[in-house]
Amino acid sequence: MKPAVTSVTAPSRPGSLSVVIGAGGTGGHIYPGLALADALRRAVPGAVVSFVGTERGLETRLIPEAGYRLHTVDMIPFDPALGAKRYLLPAALLKSGAQCRAILREQGAHVAVGMGGYPSAPVIVGARMAGLPSLIHESNAVPGRANRFAARLTPHMAVAFDRSRAHLPGGHRAHTTGMPIADALARLDRTALRADARRALGVPDGARLLLFNGGSLGAARLTEAALGLAARWRHRGDVHLLIKTGPAALDEARARLAHDGGDAVARAVPYLDRMDLAYAAADLVVCRAGSATVAELASTGVPAVLVPYPHAPGDHQTHNARVLSDAGAGLLLPDAEVTADRLAALVGPLLDSPARLAAMSGAADPGPHARAADLLAARVLDLAHGAGSTHHPSTHWENAA
Repeated sequence: MKPAVTSVTAPSRPGSLSVVIGAGGTGGHIYPGLALADALRRAVPGAVVSFVGTERGLETRLIPEAGYRLHTVDMIPFDPALGAKRYLLPAALLKSGAQCRAILREQGAHVAVGMGGYPSAPVIVGARMAGLPSLIHESNAVPGRANRFAARLTPHMAVAFDRSRAHLPGGHRAHTTGMPIADALARLDRTALRADARRALGVPDGARLLLFNGGSLGAARLTEAALGLAARWRHRGDVHLLIKTGPAALDEARARLAHDGGDAVARAVPYLDRMDLAYAAADLVVCRAGSATVAELASTGVPAVLVPYPHAPGDHQTHNARVLSDAGAGLLLPDAEVTADRLAALVGPLLDSPARLAAMSGAADPGPHARAADLLAARVLDLAHGAGSTHHPSTHWENAA
């Protein structure tokens, strides 16, 4: 079966660097993949970078919008909730792996990269079928099922957090590159951008900004608590709430704010397309603990109350959150405790204490995250050069035809 393709960029040219990246499902896998793609293009301006995903995730929008070609393959999640359907996984993986092998051949790929999430596993399988070098990047403190499987198929691994090594087969070989983040965040100077950011986001003069960020699609629990907190604080002039709801919950959230009077101190938005502005303007963030978010907070030094998603595989968001909470850069709040009353008691004193917020900001360890995209790109280029010394892709594919 010929894999479906959304065409955005030109096909690979003979002799140019060609890299295929598997990333999809949620922004936590897609945005680091895009940061890597941008770093590869900075390092090799003529590089051809394309992505593999499925037709179900955010990749169908985010990757083409970023100007990269997206190939889609047939794949089912690595999810025990599939029940009896989990027995379909091996056949599905072989099928999608064969589709990825065809994509790698079409692109004249030098290297395949899996950024985690179930759409990336077929890319590593396809590379193994093709005899091409491959690399996985694990973004979470506790690896997901797809990368635990893929780690058995490649000796080349990179991790965002050192503590991931113990959970990966052969993890002692992994390089700690950090989490690739957008260049605008890697270079962010919060102090220099703060005034412009607050104006751009409509933050009233003198108000402290509390940002609610529920991940790529929003988080119902965080949105509900934020709306309640806005109603409770509707007469305050010293705070402002910016609530990212996700598109599905936007209309209801705005209606609630208008009905309860919370719109006097809060604004709901579907997306935050300029996270550099959001982080520069914010005094405190209440957020989920996806690996990309944790890396961004560590790199930018924004104080946070972290609410791990309780149903994340392996409870990996709690482990991610502890990277910040153990350092004193964030507070960990269980999902079940997130109510307007609990948030008022927790974040109210924080917002009233600039010294404590400054201490939390100073405790953040930026680690290698600001350089992670370039570090990971360098590792990919090393593999490409190594592959080139033994077989140039065009020769390899001619021999395999």
